Amino acid sequence: MPEEIVCPRKGKNDPSIGPVAVMVAMEKDLTLMRQSMGIQGRAVGRILSSRLYKVTRRHQDIALVGPMIGAPYAVMILEKLIVLGAKKILFLGWCGSIQQGVRIADFVVPDRAVIGEGTSGYYTVDNEYPKPSDAMINAIEESLHICSISFHKGPVWSTDAPYRETRQKVLLLQGEGVLGVDMELSALFTAARFRQVEIGALLVVSDELGTLRWRPGFSSAKFNRSRKTAAEVIPAICERL
Repeated sequence: MPEEIVCPRKGKNDPSIGPVAVMVAMEKDLTLMRQSMGIQGRAVGRILSSRLYKVTRRHQDIALVGPMIGAPYAVMILEKLIVLGAKKILFLGWCGSIQQGVRIADFVVPDRAVIGEGTSGYYTVDNEYPKPSDAMINAIEESLHICSISFHKGPVWSTDAPYRETRQKVLLLQGEGVLGVDMELSALFTAARFRQVEIGALLVVSDELGTLRWRPGFSSAKFNRSRKTAAEVIPAICERL
């Protein structure tokens, strides 16, 4: 009998999905992902406020879900995907850079996360720096290499409070080699390990904090090109899972 009183469960009208699922944080990227995967129809269902799509590519069933933001909500989506059948989950999102050498529109492949959000504490962890699965990282790296896409690999800090990214905190994280900041990954990595499923992530740098002055790049043409590139490479990554 599970210790939780409220458990994730499959409803009678929920669709079954295959083992591979893609979680997309931003609405704009969800549109790009639908285009790159050739999804033209309506969503097959909803998970909370997010839309769930299904597609079959080269005999592989892939679920696509989004948008989502923040650790609590993202983990609720992850929990539902798992009960629907997902075992290998790929997350596509944005991050702010913390290191000055990581620039707007660059790609980041997180290999561990620094917990700065509150959701992870509700899942038993055996490591204060939750990690994605090695197989997922390998699939992401190999696909990026084949497509001649350069990237940074390293830790990412996840926070619940983007307006409390202080100078002191950024300097501390810079000294620890942390590449960027997002809002979901440490919780997703922790919950995935707890539920014994594989997870990995690809992030696009949307803004910079490394100089201790904020430089946003959300509307830059270079950033938007990288978003499109990320959406185009995700199906290739899925084929390796």
